Amino acid sequence: MAESQDLSVDPNPVNEDSVFSEDYQSDLTSLRSSIVDYRYENGRRYHAFRAGAYWGPNDEKAQDHLDIGHHVYNLVLQGKLYLAPIPEKVEKVLDIGTGTGIWAMEFADLHPSSTVIGTDLSPIQPSWVPPNVQFEVDDCCDEWIYEKDTFDFIHIRGLYGSVADWDALYKQAYDHIKPGGYIEQVEQSVVPKSDDGSTDGTIFEQWGKVSLQAGDAFGKSLRIVDESRDRMIKAGFVDVVERRFKVPIGGWPGDPGLKQLGLYNRLQWVEGIEGWCMYLLTTVLGVSCLVR
Repeated sequence: MAESQDLSVDPNPVNEDSVFSEDYQSDLTSLRSSIVDYRYENGRRYHAFRAGAYWGPNDEKAQDHLDIGHHVYNLVLQGKLYLAPIPEKVEKVLDIGTGTGIWAMEFADLHPSSTVIGTDLSPIQPSWVPPNVQFEVDDCCDEWIYEKDTFDFIHIRGLYGSVADWDALYKQAYDHIKPGGYIEQVEQSVVPKSDDGSTDGTIFEQWGKVSLQAGDAFGKSLRIVDESRDRMIKAGFVDVVERRFKVPIGGWPGDPGLKQLGLYNRLQWVEGIEGWCMYLLTTVLGVSCLVR
């Protein structure tokens, strides 16, 4: 951290501080358990570390939803894990907000010579992972503990509504990427839109407005999909490329590829809509409902 602290060695350590002592092991167990001492609200489970810093649940249903979302992203990028022109033998990679860790593990399998670190507020990643992957419980909004110029590639995906100060996050990313390295961010809009205006005046339009209102009230904007390019440039990144993709909801497109994408995206909506809105609507906006 930035604060100056006295890190001198205690000349008279007590036995209780030994890694072999019962007291030490008890404290260690307590620290570990506090990370998984999850909160429960409205029938959903939420992270314990930095409780309330993120709006999404982390229970099994949420994890399944994240993996469905991974497949949707995979279809959008036509089977690719990333679009950045990184070298085949990239060395150190950071996956911020790794979720279930599925992206980090697949990347590690594709690049066995790399070292991949996945960070998240929730320790929901599997124990059996590729040998070149490690997962850490961490808040990306804190001051980063890594050395400057450490990473060749930083990957961010689905962090909408998770960061209060994006400029500070991008600046930290800029400082910790090696010269010539890359950052890639993939986000989705929370405002459904249509080319023919068919969403105008519908529940989709209302959903978009309420979602943006909830993000603003939460203090962590849901608009980063429209802001990331300019903020990256502001942080010092160069040659910033933005690509936008249309993602249908449902199987209505005539194109077979878009039809498949739309069907999976509808599944993502069905499985995820409760998790998207439960915390933000009830805790942040104070909406209440009665289920009969």
